[in-house]
Amino acid sequence: MYNVDVSLIKMVNNHYWIKRDKIVNKVSHKGRMFFDKYERIDQPLTRALMNEHDGRKIIVAHSLINDRDKVENIVFDYNGRNTEKFWHRAQLMLREEGFLNFTAYESKTPGHLHLYVHKGHTTLQEGYQIAKTLSMKLAQKLPREWKMFPNPDMPREFNILNLPYKVYEKERGASWAKHL
Repeated sequence: MYNVDVSLIKMVNNHYWIKRDKIVNKVSHKGRMFFDKYERIDQPLTRALMNEHDGRKIIVAHSLINDRDKVENIVFDYNGRNTEKFWHRAQLMLREEGFLNFTAYESKTPGHLHLYVHKGHTTLQEGYQIAKTLSMKLAQKLPREWKMFPNPDMPREFNILNLPYKVYEKERGASWAKHL
């Protein structure tokens, strides 16, 4: 049973993406060709689908950009080797920047994280700018081993992430607000 607390993500759930074994679509974007293995399903994301994903029968992804060009989260997709160091540096940097609500989830690959910074209703352009700024600030302290989402260098249908498998760590602002 899928018991990961994804209520914190505020994910777009009026559609979902399912990974296929073959290339579903070819997309040209900014002079580059992207090959998509995820198929968009225009049906609500249900708990039954989440359970199948958790049981590793299928791979389900969710969109980070909604139909009104708004984003709820800025996401670090960390694919490095030192998870603890990344988490420690990232949470310090996020608190310094005034972001008090963020959650790291474990992905399918052990040691890889999806760090969701809960920003709330943000325009897509502002989301791109925040993601770029946060990435540059963290890159001053760590070797760059992550991708940022939303990402303007990727087609819109590639600004998706697989559903998380487990909560790694979460930070809620109320506990830290007294220290700021």
